[in-house]
Amino acid sequence: MGNPWCFFLAIIVILVWPVTGPLFKFSDTWQLIINTGTTIVTFLMVFLIQNTQNRDAKAIHLKLDELIRAVHGARNKMIDLENVSDEELALLREQFDRICEKGRNETKRHAVKTPRIQKAAHAPSAEMSH
Repeated sequence: MGNPWCFFLAIIVILVWPVTGPLFKFSDTWQLIINTGTTIVTFLMVFLIQNTQNRDAKAIHLKLDELIRAVHGARNKMIDLENVSDEELALLREQFDRICEKGRNETKRHAVKTPRIQKAAHAPSAEMSH
């Protein structure tokens, strides 16, 4: 459905529909046909989009699983994370929140110990500009 031919077909249908209006004297049946057709297409597109998103999500999960498996030091229990309970996900989220907080604290501590470099020291000198 996502190729140029489908788009071209949709454009043709849109162009043919108003042209057929005078043939059917712009009747209620004529309008009902296009309304029903667009409703059916919309309904089917919802399932097509959902299927595509599910397929993409599965592919991304497999790629991430492979990366987790391949990286030394990564926790292999993360590979099947999409199948754990909400409670387990909440616990894991708390663990990562603590890790992030620890990292922020270390960054703040490191920033206090590191002397600040003056902005003027990084400004280009007049000699270098042309």
